[in-house]
Amino acid sequence: MAKTVIIIGAGPAGLTAAFELLSGNSGIHPIVLEATDRIGGIACTIEHHGNRIDIGGHRFFSKSDVVMDWWAQRMPQQGAPSIDDRLLGKSKPWAAHGPDPQQTDRVMLIRERVSRIFYLRKFFDYPISLRLATVTGLGLWRTLVAGLGYVWAQLHQRKDESSLEDFLINRFGGPLYRMFFEDYTEKVWGAHPREISASWGAQRIKGLSLSKALFTALRKLLPQRRDTDLRQKHVETSLIEQFLYPKLGPGQLWECVAGDIRAMGGEIRMGHKVVELELREGRVVAVTVESAGSHARLPCDFCISTMPVKDLVAGMRGDPVPEAVQRVAAGLPYRDFMTVGILASKLKIHNRTAIRTVGDIVPDTWIYIQEPEVKLCRLQIFNNWSPYMVRDVQNTVWLGLEYMCSDQDALWKMSDAEFIAFAVDELVKIDIIERADVLDTCRIRIEKAYPAYFGSYGEFDQVRAHLDSVANLYCVGRNGQHRYNNQDHSMLTAMEAVRCMTEGSTSREVLWSINTEQEYHETRKS
Repeated sequence: MAKTVIIIGAGPAGLTAAFELLSGNSGIHPIVLEATDRIGGIACTIEHHGNRIDIGGHRFFSKSDVVMDWWAQRMPQQGAPSIDDRLLGKSKPWAAHGPDPQQTDRVMLIRERVSRIFYLRKFFDYPISLRLATVTGLGLWRTLVAGLGYVWAQLHQRKDESSLEDFLINRFGGPLYRMFFEDYTEKVWGAHPREISASWGAQRIKGLSLSKALFTALRKLLPQRRDTDLRQKHVETSLIEQFLYPKLGPGQLWECVAGDIRAMGGEIRMGHKVVELELREGRVVAVTVESAGSHARLPCDFCISTMPVKDLVAGMRGDPVPEAVQRVAAGLPYRDFMTVGILASKLKIHNRTAIRTVGDIVPDTWIYIQEPEVKLCRLQIFNNWSPYMVRDVQNTVWLGLEYMCSDQDALWKMSDAEFIAFAVDELVKIDIIERADVLDTCRIRIEKAYPAYFGSYGEFDQVRAHLDSVANLYCVGRNGQHRYNNQDHSMLTAMEAVRCMTEGSTSREVLWSINTEQEYHETRKS
């Protein structure tokens, strides 16, 4: 009989693992257990009255050839050029040579990256750079202070870079840090940057600095090739120029993958929440799932977990879990996520760029809201992600307002009607919309969307060591590793878990090295 692997979670990591096991003829039967009714984890697409919401915004871009090719193969394109030809600049974008997006759903679009900061009711580059538009927006005095602060920071680097505050000041200087990072970071994470580990910055923005952002901004003034290599391996991830995007949002790709898994004989059980893991002699022998009010025990030979580490450790039964591991896992912090969808007839802000848009709306995919008087963190404009996300793209603007909080916060506990009214008020307050132009609204909540790097996180190595000691347990993905991964990193952890499982490798080191060792995902070919 085939061996069985229980895969906890139907997000990018869990689905990638199941697909790789089946397509590789591993002889291991995957059973994917998903607690919700949504495929794709936070990379799902949620539909509301014909308009689609992307939770968090997902740019399909990776420095891994493996991931880029994997995505292209999952979204077949009749008559389209090969992924290698297209990405290496040997052919024009899909709009010219690929399938007609109006005639097929399974297609990726090539999108231009436009993201800016909204501060003082004006737009600034993201990441911030000291160029003419910034000087004009900030005013001469603020710019002078920011420039001197940057020079001072370069001459007096903080050698003990232990906090995110140290990390950001070293790269941007104190004044810019206080203008554009301090309040915003606290709004997002619910903690001051001095309380957050510098490893968050090292992981998420790596080599980014003011000088690099300025160089990139100046380079844009030179003549540009429009058929550049989408892999952009030598470009800082935060500065990428183009990315791929499924026509109907990120969830479309993962729903296609889920269909492929089922067609190959794999199982995906929706509404099945794992509540216990049964361990015997250092191995997971079964999991207990809750579904429709009843419980069932499912034996397994292997277990791949993408569930939050806090819940995973709390659900372990059988073999004892050291008290220190229980304490650290219980103290791991998370930020919960809420999106408010607002359909508007028009915006008050206007397109002052050279980029053409439908209806002349601003061209941004998302906007970082730095205005201190509101709790809103980011604003997505789904028209610009894909026009097919909006039912009436010619006459309406479909917005996603993003809020980060804790499930104990007053915002989280508000009723839908109360919170939607609160969100609309905030957009009106910062002059983005008029209240009379709101046509439709909805609210979506996602628990434990963002693993945080404070609290007991500094002792996480104890938890990792214990999890790695379980011979047939593989922790992958964002929540599975308590690491703020992008979806490509989560997919790579799943691919490595499958390789370790099928080759009988006992080391988990390679799983944890992804998204910490830059060279790993920039150069690895197989």
